[in-house]
Amino acid sequence: MSTWAALAIVFGVGVMTYVMRASVIVALAGRTLPPPVERALRQVGPAVLAALAINLAAGGEAGTPFGVAEVTALVLAAIVALWRKNLLVTLVVGMATLWIVSAL
Repeated sequence: MSTWAALAIVFGVGVMTYVMRASVIVALAGRTLPPPVERALRQVGPAVLAALAINLAAGGEAGTPFGVAEVTALVLAAIVALWRKNLLVTLVVGMATLWIVSAL
């Protein structure tokens, strides 16, 4: 495959992705979503973060297995998430724990 063909494919896929995302935003701009859909959408952020953490924990592609610092941070973050039910607090506690335990 030539460089121009590869660039054309990348550009085409980028345009299609943009159009698909923008069409949903434009289609739903003036409408309200049903409450069950809104409740489900609130869980997208935490679900994505959990999927990334599990992939890393399982030694995903080019990932390294967790050490003591990572396991400690994950466990503490999980406890805080269950206790506080606040994504920002969970991220701050998890990262602070990771940095502190890594520095020790």
